[in-house]
Amino acid sequence: MAASGSCEKKVNGSDSPKSQKPPLNREGSSEKGKWVKLNVGGTYFLTTTTTLCREPDSFLFRLCQEDPDLHSDKDEQGAYLIDRDPTYFGPVLNYLRHGKLVINKDLAEEGVLEEAEFYNIRSLIKACKDRIRERDVRRSQAPVKYVYRVLQCHEDELTQMVSTMSDGWKFEQLINIGSSYNYGNEDQAEFLCVVSREYDNTLNGVVETQTDTEKVKELRERGSRM
Repeated sequence: MAASGSCEKKVNGSDSPKSQKPPLNREGSSEKGKWVKLNVGGTYFLTTTTTLCREPDSFLFRLCQEDPDLHSDKDEQGAYLIDRDPTYFGPVLNYLRHGKLVINKDLAEEGVLEEAEFYNIRSLIKACKDRIRERDVRRSQAPVKYVYRVLQCHEDELTQMVSTMSDGWKFEQLINIGSSYNYGNEDQAEFLCVVSREYDNTLNGVVETQTDTEKVKELRERGSRM
């Protein structure tokens, strides 16, 4: 038994039979450049410890350090499990890679800010807040624009159409274009109903064209002559 103990000391180079892992420094992990797999909300991301440790004191930095105070699990593939929205994790990870905030048009800045706060990436939090502030200033200074719609209906459909109009749409003008057909012994009048709503720059697929505006003007002039 004594021989075994002395041999153990000689091999390990210390009085303790257990070897200790080298501590991680503030620059990153002890295995700099090691690949890490993350499972964020069911979507896999592959990156390096160098990228994840870019921001000291962040959640991802502590994850690479295997901080005992940070409870983290791994899936069957060895990927760290993170219960967050993977859609917004992409901009976060890319920011750590190259230091630039790039957000797709279909994503909200507030969503990226929420993730930046969760991961405690302070420089990204500041970048998101600056971006939101600049966006709000641009919106407040932009002139108000409107989108117009021209709806055609029969006399007996008019009341229902106006009462079921979507939120945000406002009635502008009603134009009687005469009778198009005879139902029984009664003529059924036809109307054009012009409605409008404030144009929202954040909506995708809603475009106000010069043709739409000219058409509305033409219909209004036509209605005023009747």
